[in-house]
Amino acid sequence: MQRPLSFRQISIPKDLGYLTIIPPRNLLCMRSNFLFGSRCWMIRFSAEILLKSVSFRLFSVKCGNDNSESLENEKLLNNLLTMGVDVDMAKKRQPGVFNRTGTKEQELKMFLLSKGASKEVIASVISRYPRAITRTPESLSERWDLWRKIMTSDLEIINILERSPESFFRSSNNLNLENNIKFFYSVGLTHKCLSRLLTNAPRTFSNSLDLNKQMIEFLQEVSLSLGYNKPRDFVRKIILKNPFILIQSTKRVKTNIEFLQSTFSLNNEKLLVLLCGPGAKILDLSNDYVNRNYTNIKEKLLFLGCTEEEIHKFILRYPDVIFLGEKKFNDKLDCLIEEKLSISQIIENPRILDSSINTLKSRIKELVNAGYNLSTSNIALLSWSQKRYKAKLKKLNIE
Repeated sequence: MQRPLSFRQISIPKDLGYLTIIPPRNLLCMRSNFLFGSRCWMIRFSAEILLKSVSFRLFSVKCGNDNSESLENEKLLNNLLTMGVDVDMAKKRQPGVFNRTGTKEQELKMFLLSKGASKEVIASVISRYPRAITRTPESLSERWDLWRKIMTSDLEIINILERSPESFFRSSNNLNLENNIKFFYSVGLTHKCLSRLLTNAPRTFSNSLDLNKQMIEFLQEVSLSLGYNKPRDFVRKIILKNPFILIQSTKRVKTNIEFLQSTFSLNNEKLLVLLCGPGAKILDLSNDYVNRNYTNIKEKLLFLGCTEEEIHKFILRYPDVIFLGEKKFNDKLDCLIEEKLSISQIIENPRILDSSINTLKSRIKELVNAGYNLSTSNIALLSWSQKRYKAKLKKLNIE
């Protein structure tokens, strides 16, 4: 006669795992955990009493260090919330930061406070660029000192961080930053140029040194090819007009230069003047964007009765018009035409297209009410600063 099977549960200390024997009707299940570092592998198998068949499978479960990681993550969230950080925004922007251990949000806070940043600015910086909390105090201090070689005060740096936190925290390669600064000085860029670059296009300093060298050397070659034998001076003028050019490709800049020269039939001298002046601003635009907007401007003005020569003069006088997309340009032009301004007046005063449609309409209405004849008088005041325009309007009303 077969003796009945008896079962009992055996417990093993928590740090070693556990072993449980469970008696189903005709199956024997044994489950055990074995700890390997921060992962736990569970072997589960079942067998008939007569051992007719055996099956098993491997799978993993969380245990061990996952609890400590969870606590670490909870601590990070509490710290950020206490600091006033918009955690939802931060998670959307750089979710990977919240899976990291050993973040340094408190150290970052103390460092920026010591430099004069407010708690609100610090919270805003982390909300928009949470990777900032991964930088070590030593790296931050070294990077700050390098920036101070260009900027005259800590407050100037704080203002840049408030506007663009990525510019300071995007890279932790301080050696590359230092090498870029030395290179820019070596090719004749002044302190003013570097300050403008850091204020408006700080990503320039995160570029590899080789990338910045390629653009500088390319611009120097352009200068010499146009007969200007002061390549350093040419580069400095371009960067002062367009600090974003160093974060673009040489291919894009070259294509735009060729577009300007061929489209407007410019000789080297005229092209040089344009590039060192208002034309520099459009060199970093997408080539497709430049061509598309130019085509739209040309078609619209031809439709309104302008000659191709007038169109070229209009654009060369004010290349910023290339920045206006198709709808915006057409809507502004239509608005001015509806207000009884002539196309010749607009061609002579292209800067009025800088103003929004609402501004144009309200100013035209105010001027007409004040007795100002727009059809025979200068319309340039439509683009004046608010302060200057209000003073002129007040004077007209008094008269």
